[in-house]
Amino acid sequence: MRWDMFKGYILKGGKMKKIFLVVVLGFFSAAAAFALDGNEILKQVDRNLNPESFEMYRKLINIEPDGTKKEFVMFSVKKGKDKIASVFISPASEKGRSTLRIGENMWLYIPNVGKPIRITSLQSVTGGIFNNSDIMRVDYSAEYNCEKIETTDSGYTLYLKARMKNVAYETVTMFIDSEKLLPKKIECYAASGMLIKNLYFKKIKDFGNGIVRPAIIETSSPLNKGYKSYIVFAKVKKRQLVDEIFSLNYMHKIEGLQ
Repeated sequence: MRWDMFKGYILKGGKMKKIFLVVVLGFFSAAAAFALDGNEILKQVDRNLNPESFEMYRKLINIEPDGTKKEFVMFSVKKGKDKIASVFISPASEKGRSTLRIGENMWLYIPNVGKPIRITSLQSVTGGIFNNSDIMRVDYSAEYNCEKIETTDSGYTLYLKARMKNVAYETVTMFIDSEKLLPKKIECYAASGMLIKNLYFKKIKDFGNGIVRPAIIETSSPLNKGYKSYIVFAKVKKRQLVDEIFSLNYMHKIEGLQ
């Protein structure tokens, strides 16, 4: 049928017009789903997890198989996609220690040493299952590129591959709530394809000023059976920060930002 004849049917009958609109809307909906950009979704997930520039308090809890707990409290500031600095508030044995991450580079400052030392993403300044990459988390989109996206009834699944060499995980699979655009679970893999750990994002909380995100991240690892670690977030709020803060010369001053 020619377009001018089909058009005539649309103009004559409301029913035919409705059918045409349904077909057109269905076409554009399918096209929109097909055009989903995993990297753009990942960037939005980053912003929903963290504002562009902010401060926060975190409690890190390590639990051993016998039930023994060790807790750490940290104050942290983050700016942009790849800069984060933190200082330990407790326990007393850790107080004053600070960490700095700029891109792939990480440092630890110990007061009685007086000089920042290099650390790696796979090490852990707190022990437990969380490594430095987890604790000094920059934007996922700064570290990973989305190679594949799948849609399900409950959300999106992003298959991410490391952009850089010195990252803790070669690939990451992120399960995302499509309404909130927040992660529900992340699977972290080594280059060999071995599952290193799972991260579970729990207890969505309104921190105020438009910040609504999981208040707890729980992790477990098949490599450390019986061990668990948690990060509990508190007082997450936007804050303007100068670049000077994210430098080696400022690491001994981070505690004073509270």
